[in-house]
Amino acid sequence: MPVDLSNGKPLAWDSAKLDADTTAMLDNLQPNILQAHVRESMSLLLVHFGDGPDGRRFLRSLVPLMKSARKHLEEVRDFNRTKKSGTPYVGVGISKIGYLKLGHSTTRFTDNAFKSGMKRRKDTLSDPAVSAWEKHYQEEIHAIVLIGDATPEPVAATRARVLALLPKTAKIVGEEKGEGLRDAQGRGIEHFGYVDGRSQPLFLADQVAAESGTNWNPFFPLSHVLVSDPLAPHPARHFGSYLVLRKLEQNVRAFREAEEALADALGLKGDDRPLAGAMLVGRFRNGTPLRLHGKPSSEGHPVQNDFSYRDDPGAKCPVGAHIRKANPRDSRDGGLERALGVMMARRGQTYGGRTDRPWDDAPAATRPTGGVGLLFMAFNASLQSQFEFTQQTWADNPDFPAEGTGHDPVIGQGKRDAKVRYPKAWDSTKLSAPQRQVPQTVTMKGGEYFFMPSLAYLKSL
Repeated sequence: MPVDLSNGKPLAWDSAKLDADTTAMLDNLQPNILQAHVRESMSLLLVHFGDGPDGRRFLRSLVPLMKSARKHLEEVRDFNRTKKSGTPYVGVGISKIGYLKLGHSTTRFTDNAFKSGMKRRKDTLSDPAVSAWEKHYQEEIHAIVLIGDATPEPVAATRARVLALLPKTAKIVGEEKGEGLRDAQGRGIEHFGYVDGRSQPLFLADQVAAESGTNWNPFFPLSHVLVSDPLAPHPARHFGSYLVLRKLEQNVRAFREAEEALADALGLKGDDRPLAGAMLVGRFRNGTPLRLHGKPSSEGHPVQNDFSYRDDPGAKCPVGAHIRKANPRDSRDGGLERALGVMMARRGQTYGGRTDRPWDDAPAATRPTGGVGLLFMAFNASLQSQFEFTQQTWADNPDFPAEGTGHDPVIGQGKRDAKVRYPKAWDSTKLSAPQRQVPQTVTMKGGEYFFMPSLAYLKSL
């Protein structure tokens, strides 16, 4: 029987009762989709094919370097039990124009955003003009090869093997390198200094069991991230996912200046000043959620994620805070039903070197104004209904969830004309005077939409 992607239970991937079709799905699905692969060091190769048949042969030749989702999950289980390291991650995505170059029709793909390509969606997303993107993103990108592991050495070795397979008719139009950024406690952070990567949708039974709480259910069905691979030998058993890639440059100095200006405007002093940044992000730098605490929890405490906004109209966590705009949970600003429909499996990585400590309180003037940021990557079952909806309808909409909420302070794009108000203190219904929105401190430098096909499709080329 066909794989039931809408099953209301998490996938017990290692169950002895797994049916043949689900087994085939896992054996032909690329890794990093259902569960994040270790990618402290990453190389993203953006490929252009000069010849379609050569491109097909190149993609097929990558299969021996790749592994299935099942193999990846087995490696994760072995690492958790014995600390045995796994093999490097190699992933392959193909753009709409890439499929055409390979000689395929794209009529069986159902996502209009994918079939348009990111360049033609810039107005939907309030992106900069394509002429302002970094040069390699202005070119035709037919495929992406993602390489990742815990350390740079295996990534470099695998990268060399991939490049050795590249035909003379193809070229690497650009390469991005990601390196994990961690705070003093070893937690993954982004360049503004905040713990990142929480509130992920979970699909597997062992993940859900470890994360589930009473206020937030992290389980999402497979239909949230997987779709049939329309060009695979057996689309009912072979699946893939739509990947969005966006290079987001962060002006850390400007964001820190905005934090200080807001703290001044709210009259925050001493140990209370970090509350200003938390009001913009929704968490303190160490990950403490503003919904639960008015001050950062003590170091060593697990980053909490079991909370909702249903009883908080904005007195604790402002409704315009980044994590609330991007994931309203079961609150009055959007409802859990919509949040369940749009949440993405985020797999991004930071880029750019730092000589300072991003998590500390050093003066804003010492922070970088560019050259660092996030390689935003996320898997979707629908680019339109998930990524584009989140960006356009929530992050870029100054009137979501209510008039005058303002843009998402972190990822929102577009003119920031509306003035916003903040609680004067944590858990206070008294609001500040209207404030200018913080300036846009994240700039989109380029990107593309890809489909991550099944291994069965790649083998068939």
